Amino acid sequence: MGAAPGTTLLLWLCLFALLLEVSHKWVSAQHCVWYGECGMSTKVPGKRYNCNYTGPPIPLPEEGHDLLAELCPGLDYGTDSLCCDVQQLQTLKGSLQLPLQFLSRCPACFYNLVNLFCELTCSPRQSLFLNATKFSPDAEHNKTNVEELQYYIGQTFANAMFNACMDVQAPSSNVKALSLLCGKDAKDCNATNWIEYMFSINNGQAPFSITPIFTDVPMAAMTPMTNATRGCNESLPDGSEPCSCQDCSLVCGPMPVPPPLPPPWTILGMDAMAVIMWISYLVFLLVFIGGVLGTWCYRRRAILSEYGPILDSNSAHSVNRDGDSGAVTCCETLGEAFEEALRRLFSAWGSLCVRQPLAVILASLVIVAACSGGLAYMRVTTDPVELWSAPGSQARQEKDYFDSHFGPFFRTEQLIITTTLHSASTFSPYFGGPDVPFGAPLDKGVLHQVLDFQTDIENLEASYGNGTVRLKDICLAPLAPYNDNCTILSVLNYFQNSHEVLDHQIGDEFFTYADYHSHFLYCVSAPASLNDTGLLHDPCLGTFGGPIFPWLVLGGYDAANYNNATALVITFPVNNYHNDTERLNKALAWEAEFIRFVKNYSNPNLTIAFSAERSIEDEIDRESSSDIFTIGISYAIMFVYISLALGHIQSFRRLLVDSKISLGIAGILIVLGSVACSLGIFSYAGVPLTLIVIEVIPFLVLAVGVDNIFIIVQTYQRDERMPQEELHQQIGRILGDVAPSMFLSSLSETVAFFLGALSTMPAVRTFSLFAGLAVFIDFLLQISCFVSLLGLDIRRQESNRLDIMCCIKLPEGQEGKTDGFLFRFFKKIYAPFILKDWVRPIVVSVFVGMLSFSIAVINKVDIGLDQKLSMPDDSYMLHYFTNLSAYLHTGAPVYFVVEDGHDYRTLEGQNAICGGVGCNNDSLIQQLYTASQMSNYTRIGFPSSSWLDDYFDWVKPESTCCRIYNTSGAFCNASVVDKSCVHCRSPTQGRTRPTEGEFMKFLPMFLSDNPNPKCGKGGHAAYSAAVALTHNGTDVGASYFMTYHTILQTSQDFIDAMKMARILADNITRTMAPQGKNYSVFPYSVFYVFYEQYLTIAADTAFNLGVSLAAIFVVTTVLLGFELWSAVMVCITIAMILVNMFGVMWLWSISLNAVSLVNLVMTCGISVEFCSHIVRAFSIGTGSTRVDRAEQALANMGSSVFSGITLTKFGGILILALSKSQIFQVFYFRMYLAIVLLGAAHGLIFLPVLLSYAGPSVNKAKLAASRKRYVGTERERLLNL
Repeated sequence: MGAAPGTTLLLWLCLFALLLEVSHKWVSAQHCVWYGECGMSTKVPGKRYNCNYTGPPIPLPEEGHDLLAELCPGLDYGTDSLCCDVQQLQTLKGSLQLPLQFLSRCPACFYNLVNLFCELTCSPRQSLFLNATKFSPDAEHNKTNVEELQYYIGQTFANAMFNACMDVQAPSSNVKALSLLCGKDAKDCNATNWIEYMFSINNGQAPFSITPIFTDVPMAAMTPMTNATRGCNESLPDGSEPCSCQDCSLVCGPMPVPPPLPPPWTILGMDAMAVIMWISYLVFLLVFIGGVLGTWCYRRRAILSEYGPILDSNSAHSVNRDGDSGAVTCCETLGEAFEEALRRLFSAWGSLCVRQPLAVILASLVIVAACSGGLAYMRVTTDPVELWSAPGSQARQEKDYFDSHFGPFFRTEQLIITTTLHSASTFSPYFGGPDVPFGAPLDKGVLHQVLDFQTDIENLEASYGNGTVRLKDICLAPLAPYNDNCTILSVLNYFQNSHEVLDHQIGDEFFTYADYHSHFLYCVSAPASLNDTGLLHDPCLGTFGGPIFPWLVLGGYDAANYNNATALVITFPVNNYHNDTERLNKALAWEAEFIRFVKNYSNPNLTIAFSAERSIEDEIDRESSSDIFTIGISYAIMFVYISLALGHIQSFRRLLVDSKISLGIAGILIVLGSVACSLGIFSYAGVPLTLIVIEVIPFLVLAVGVDNIFIIVQTYQRDERMPQEELHQQIGRILGDVAPSMFLSSLSETVAFFLGALSTMPAVRTFSLFAGLAVFIDFLLQISCFVSLLGLDIRRQESNRLDIMCCIKLPEGQEGKTDGFLFRFFKKIYAPFILKDWVRPIVVSVFVGMLSFSIAVINKVDIGLDQKLSMPDDSYMLHYFTNLSAYLHTGAPVYFVVEDGHDYRTLEGQNAICGGVGCNNDSLIQQLYTASQMSNYTRIGFPSSSWLDDYFDWVKPESTCCRIYNTSGAFCNASVVDKSCVHCRSPTQGRTRPTEGEFMKFLPMFLSDNPNPKCGKGGHAAYSAAVALTHNGTDVGASYFMTYHTILQTSQDFIDAMKMARILADNITRTMAPQGKNYSVFPYSVFYVFYEQYLTIAADTAFNLGVSLAAIFVVTTVLLGFELWSAVMVCITIAMILVNMFGVMWLWSISLNAVSLVNLVMTCGISVEFCSHIVRAFSIGTGSTRVDRAEQALANMGSSVFSGITLTKFGGILILALSKSQIFQVFYFRMYLAIVLLGAAHGLIFLPVLLSYAGPSVNKAKLAASRKRYVGTERERLLNL
């Protein structure tokens, strides 16, 4: 049923009348609330109020049209009638300069922000959402000022604007842009408090109070401003692209997830290596013990016992039978001939040395003196870079590239200050907000004391030459010569290093509105700010012109709550002068004074840990000096033992006759002479020494040399002179017997060490060169000079003259010749016991068990060198290292260097680098930003600074940063007030990047521009050193982009950080794809040259030890008369000693590094001494079974090896435990003790047992020649005892 026609018409008429009423009210409400500017603001100096005006919008003068289009693009008011004049637009432009510099890198963000302010300033519909609430008369212009205003803003609009801006970065300060524009840290900023802050007169920018009211629905007859917004992932009508991933998380997509850490290798929940080695060991035991028992049962059934009278070398049932029957092979004949040739050569040489002692000794002295003369040219390297980094290494080349293009990394003087006072407090903000706790070091009284201390350091004067050196003469001053203030990274630089600024506060007799607390909280969130936009308006930027990042100057805080800091960190960067000795010495002089002053500084309220650039080197030098006494005692004990132990005292009456103190001293001098010769020869060649060479080589050569001395002397003492044999013939014969063994060990060690010089590690290479030459010279002097001295000493002894006092002669008397106690012990007790049937399986089982354990833990040995270990026990650096780990939250700076060759002028080249709008999603800056979001994995702590992105912001046409004089074209700083200063680029160019020509024209201006309140983007302080201009400033060469590593505490942290940085740089290089150009991106940090060695140290260790073992195998094979299996026995034993050394390193917490690698290489050399003499004695033994020959070898050589190496070293090593140096205690006392004990255990226990089971068969040619040579002589009796 429809309505009547009359009724319908009436309804339409009523509706039309209602619409007319609403329309009339809406039109009448559309009026202005202000127009033009009136009197000066009484609350914000330099700012003006707007004039109250409630009339209709007024047409904008024509000269303002372009300005309106520039400031408010995309806002179409449908008419040129607005509620603002040209002057208000000019004021708006000035107010937008700071947000422009930081937010315009995200067009959508800045578009929304401009929308907010353009609507506020000029909208013809102001009266809908603006409500003036307070007025004052302007007598000067006879108008009314608007003093307070309510601005109704849609909550949805506010949230959308904030969401579009929340991720925008400020590249120069490594923080989010809102930290600079919100009055608090970006994490605490939201849509509401950001807009409230921008409209507050407390920020120093708003001329009058504007109260924002957030609502999405009309209220109090007001309609909120709800203009359309743009998301940061949307493009703009003017063609601007969406914001970059770095500035807009919506563009990024899902954040890459770091790969999970590889799970530990386990079997049944247990360490896999341990399980495998346990199983392997148990299998070995079952097989070995089963084989031994089976063999024993078989022999019991067949022949009663191995040692029974019916068991001899001819028994077919002997498991120890050598099988010496049969024809002599060609190889055995060749080996015997080679052995005989060596014996004859050394016999003749020994006889000559005894016959012509004076000539030999004099010739030796002349040669030693000539070689040692090179010590005058000796140069000791203490530069850590030279010690640990090879000139051709990647890190060294990258360091040299960085130094040559950007200058060497600055020297660092650093203080970590804590307080003993319990002065933690709570700050209650006057303008509302939760209470903020402040750590004890941030108490104002403590800060004043620290500032006094800091000022004293600034004013330190060090004597140098005829003048003095102060900090300002050597410090890093990035704005010099415009600003000569030194860079001081200190929380006190938030207060301009001034007591007055620290005490600055605003309040009345009842309340404090703002003081150092509020300024601190603002500065830690906006460190690059030139104006605390609170009530104080003090700058946060340091006096040197750069930002003070809170993570660099505060320590011991939690998360990003810098107010909870428990430590203050003060850093004084000092210029480094690698190629300017004079200026470097000045820096060193000031650092020495700095160390002296801080050491002697006393303040009961402050605890100070400190370090200077020279501290580590100074402490290592002091450590070396302090340990000279300890090392001296160690060597003195070894010298005394050698001098006394060489003598074979027959009776108390002949004590001074039979002693060999003078011969022992001569032997020691020969050892030292060989060391001096080695040092001198390489000094002639210009090869620098290292502390490792000086400390380790005497120990090594003493071990090798003394062993040979004992072998020669004790072999003589056990020998009987044959009938009709003269002394020179006897000594020649003895030398012919023992010198091949000495030659075998010495040549093996020499070749092994020289091949070790193939290492790329400078410390290992230098040690290997010096050690190889010293060992060989020592051998030559021993078979010449020492043999001559031995002949003279024997003549003295035979003529009954006293040792040392050889002019005194005892009456003639005959004494029976007896064997020494140690020889008798080894021959009668020790050797038979070790080689008993039931002992040998136990020995094998124990040593294989030790080997299995060591293999199981070899991959668990730590890599690196704890820098604490390199310091003396009483070093102030230990306190510094402890505090460094406890308090600091940021690691070393890391620079990603783009080598010369990249074209920054082209759009493609820029997009491959930058992080703003239009830049590639895989650009350098974007990849570093992504890496910083996974800092636990990548070790990159913060987004990097970017001179390119800041340059784009600086050079924008609408920015006031880039200006030139229109008369000369010279640069005009933003702070200059001069009508002849005009924009570098026309505003009609919009937001486009500079052209290729403009790019290089204005870049030098950017790099020379000092930041100021009107332009915070000036690049002088932040980037002047980051860009290397080439071709007279017409092109960009190399440049870097800086960020920081996360806090790095252990060696593994440093290694992982360098490894990840290199992986990241390689990926950046690949994505940049420099077609046809030979350049790359590489990371550089000051510690890389020291830690690069650890990336390959496992492979280097395997290579060095493998090469050494190979050299020993080859030399041993040749010098043992081509007995391949004997060489295998030697190498197996040495390999076991090396593997067991790794087990000891794990048990004793000794890490693998260059120092321990040198000791491992030395272990190879000393192990040869423990093994080769025993094996050679076994190979030429005349026993009928392997057990007999092993017993003979152990009896004849064991006592010399034990007394020559083990006992000699043991006493000296124990003294090293008293050293103040931790590196001596760990890497010398512990490792040397392990080397000697493991070497002695394997050489004197395991090796004879191994030879008794699996030793080489007797060389029938050698056996026949030996029996023929000694038949009917006393030597035959000794061999058959």
